[in-house]
Amino acid sequence: MAKPLAPDCPDCSGDPNGFGRRDFLRVLGASAAALAIGAVLPPSSPLSPLALARAARMKKQAEAESLVFDLFRSMGADQRKQLVLPWNTAARLGTHNAPVGKSVVGEQYDKKQVELLHTIFKSLCNGDEGYERLSRKKGFDDSGNFESIGAVIYGEPVEGKKFSLVFAGHHITLRCDGDSEESTAFGGPLYYGHSPNGFSAKNVFQYQTKMVGEIFGSLNDAQKKVGVLPGKWVDGVASVKLPAKDAKLAGVAYSTLSKDQQELTQTVMKELVSPYRKEDGDEVMEIIKANGGFEKLSLAFYQEGQPTAKEPWTFWRLEGPGFVWSFRALPHVHTFVNISSKLG
Repeated sequence: MAKPLAPDCPDCSGDPNGFGRRDFLRVLGASAAALAIGAVLPPSSPLSPLALARAARMKKQAEAESLVFDLFRSMGADQRKQLVLPWNTAARLGTHNAPVGKSVVGEQYDKKQVELLHTIFKSLCNGDEGYERLSRKKGFDDSGNFESIGAVIYGEPVEGKKFSLVFAGHHITLRCDGDSEESTAFGGPLYYGHSPNGFSAKNVFQYQTKMVGEIFGSLNDAQKKVGVLPGKWVDGVASVKLPAKDAKLAGVAYSTLSKDQQELTQTVMKELVSPYRKEDGDEVMEIIKANGGFEKLSLAFYQEGQPTAKEPWTFWRLEGPGFVWSFRALPHVHTFVNISSKLG
């Protein structure tokens, strides 16, 4: 069995658009049935674009969900006692930088279960490129390999019950929940990162640093005055608490950007979700629209320490109603994400 490595990281130590699983099953006999078999829905479909995106995601989720059911059925009583926790456990919607408890994949699961878990993890990625990025070139950062990250289940993975399979390791928290956490993208808050400097080509998320850097470079003096701020980075899910619907947001408002800057921001958003399943990314884009559109978002760059010409900012935040994407590039990448159509 693989032995987990200690992370070498000093700072690592019912809304109107809601569409639940039961709703999905209810409409399968009607218009959503066409979606489930890959047909094109007519313009008169009663489902909103967000509901359609969620239906597509649930179809994709069902593939992974069946594997989680298989995993649960294969688990012995001792495994379930240690690796299956109540749905209402507080840590379920947390972000983690190491396996939760004693849930190390290579130590707590047999060979067939490890293979099943690996298949589930891959199913949450957008193809080989997505897996390459989320696995950090298959090394899972200081975890070392897939078998050294953790996998724990909340709830009960059986038909009709809520569950969430949470993968957690160094610089990653990723969920497969069968859409149990309704109206929420990715099944709950995300965490991803990579140990190299975020401006370095060695970092698998450098492309995100570079693309956001293009927006930074395009800001005029007036935009920089409101969009570039001093700040201190804070880790954890509490740092991406969803802002209230009418909250005053720091940074430069999307609505004040030029057309070119707005188009670049939309392109960046598509790239941010690109490592994850297309269906998850589509749901994110629809949630943004349902919450008021990009016009409600604001982008802020923060300078912690001494900025340089090559590294002019430390972290940035893109946020709005029901949406926070917080990305730190220095000293290395830490990113926390929280997206929901359930507005405070």
